[in-house]
Amino acid sequence: MLGRRSDGYHRLDSLVAFARFGDRLTFVPGQALVLDVRGATAAQAGALDDNLVVKAARGLAAEISGLTLGRFTLVKRLPVAAGLGGGSSDAAAALRLLARANRLALDDPRLRRVARQIGADVPVCVDPRPRRMRGIGEKLSAPLTIPPLAAVLVNPGVKVPTKDVFARLGLKPGGGRKPADRARALPRDFDGFVAYLAGQRNDLEPAAIALQPVIARVLAALRREPGCKLARMSGSGATCFGLFASSRAAAAAARRLSAVHPRWWVKATVLG
Repeated sequence: MLGRRSDGYHRLDSLVAFARFGDRLTFVPGQALVLDVRGATAAQAGALDDNLVVKAARGLAAEISGLTLGRFTLVKRLPVAAGLGGGSSDAAAALRLLARANRLALDDPRLRRVARQIGADVPVCVDPRPRRMRGIGEKLSAPLTIPPLAAVLVNPGVKVPTKDVFARLGLKPGGGRKPADRARALPRDFDGFVAYLAGQRNDLEPAAIALQPVIARVLAALRREPGCKLARMSGSGATCFGLFASSRAAAAAARRLSAVHPRWWVKATVLG
């Protein structure tokens, strides 16, 4: 977190990577806009009119007269309000599907404008490759090369609204710290990259723990797992991730954590 702007928005400096596990969105072109939501966490997704897939489609239709819409089917597999960017990724996927159906380029300024309007995390998800994200989410680096990261994602089943975490920070408008060195190349080997991450921090983590102390329990549980090289909170929480040297070690850790904490959402995956 670099500081707070005079308009109240917070200035970010984030490294964004994408998991190989997430929600699934499909699209069939048609006359009317329809969204079906199903899946393990569908009940947590809220009213359809508030869904970011619908907002993305309506936003792009407002920008482009005669836009072909249709039926979206969203299978929710990620927990909601979990610091994983699930809703933002869903919205970005909707924009990609609409772009394909309407023969639009992903760098079409109208599509990019809608992505920014929907949420700070949406632009980086339109072309989901690792990047640095700055500003309020609108300043994206070129795609970055990082090693595949075997990981375990853990959510303890609590919601941590992002606005509450930012409020807890209590940052005054103006000022702030300087961003990290942009010219520094990221290590491409696993050990070097984990060492680099260990030297960084998530400024939202203490604030989120103050709101939901169970996050500290999740981090401690991950760090106790054999082979865990690094454990941090994701985004504004409450999901945390642990990095492991191999997918086998991550899968074994996920099985143990699920057995000990059956009410937690636990998933082994790969980040990249």
